[in-house]
Amino acid sequence: MEIIADLQLHSRHSRATSKDLSIDNLEKYGRIKGLNLLGTGDFQHPEHRKEIDAKLKEDDKGILRTKKGFPFIWQTEISFMYSQNDKRRAVHLLVFAPNRNIADKITSYLASRGRIDYDGRPIFGINARDFVKDMKEIDDKIEIIPAHCMTPWFGIFGSVSGFDSLKECFQDQVDKIYAVESGMSADPAMLWRFEEIASGKVNVVSFSDAHGFWPWRIGREATIFDLKELSYDNIIKAIRTGEGLKATIETPPEYGKYHWDGHRNCNFSCSPIETKKLNGICPVCKDKMTIGVEYRVEEIAKHENGYKPKDAKPFYKLLPLHELISIFTENGIASKKNWEIYNKLIEQFGNELDILLKVEKQKLLDEDVNEKLADLIIRNRKGTIKVKPGYDGVYGVAMLEEQKTLF
Repeated sequence: MEIIADLQLHSRHSRATSKDLSIDNLEKYGRIKGLNLLGTGDFQHPEHRKEIDAKLKEDDKGILRTKKGFPFIWQTEISFMYSQNDKRRAVHLLVFAPNRNIADKITSYLASRGRIDYDGRPIFGINARDFVKDMKEIDDKIEIIPAHCMTPWFGIFGSVSGFDSLKECFQDQVDKIYAVESGMSADPAMLWRFEEIASGKVNVVSFSDAHGFWPWRIGREATIFDLKELSYDNIIKAIRTGEGLKATIETPPEYGKYHWDGHRNCNFSCSPIETKKLNGICPVCKDKMTIGVEYRVEEIAKHENGYKPKDAKPFYKLLPLHELISIFTENGIASKKNWEIYNKLIEQFGNELDILLKVEKQKLLDEDVNEKLADLIIRNRKGTIKVKPGYDGVYGVAMLEEQKTLF
């Protein structure tokens, strides 16, 4: 059974999320995207919990289902801000619960440490090591995964407030961390260069961190599982051991908002090589630049670029289908024309991920898909569409020719 899962989502109660981000819309667009397992997002938030209880029914395998049978698992993301070794630390951790009872215990734990009603992704001053220890004392089946592990501000390896290793962060609890989430600005090939991941003891997963339900957000990154049966235990076993962890779907790292270095307010970005020449100083405002993922990888990597562990899982680098259509039409991503083309493609071929990964070019042409768009779909699959790197909170921009964007 192939399961394509996006297990890092939020609710409309998190900051900077769509007001229409609901279980119903996640199910609708999850199906359109080609996903068949989602995280609930924000399960500890009181208002979102009401929606989960009203919309989802839990089975004896730890899977929650809608009335139409679409599966979810208990999932949230927590922000931790604290001081360690005389340095400010900020880490986002994904948390998964095996059932309603354990989700309740996690919620009670968090509520005893601070407010859980003001933001779907609440902030706590708990040390990450202590949080892991406390969670494992509740239940060993609780899974904790560092989210978007390379982003400067809240990634566990981030340049601004992160650590140089998992061991440094989690200390004597590091053996309870079985995976890291790559995030949009990094891909597995970059993370394989880290000793803890190269050793095979820590796997790489990928999820969208979507703040909306639109198909260019949800499932833009996902993890593919190959399981005998869909259950919470089987999902967690795959994450912990790699058995049943088939592959990940990644956006090109350049597409992420923190791949290169720079200043968004100065409209300036540059590669790590240029950053070193500038001594990390923005030539526009003369202040320190935000150091991105590519630079940070080089700082802490233990293996050369191109190193691949023997048990490394494959991954696919894909731009969302709406991005390809936007290149084709030269219109904004959510334009009416783009939606018309997108909806027709879904009607013809079933779901977005099948289009991006599986449908052959000739079949696209046989269904009267414009040849230029069909070519973009195949080029995307082969990874030959250039992306101007994102930086300091600005998304990367897809383009077909060097230094010439198409929208």
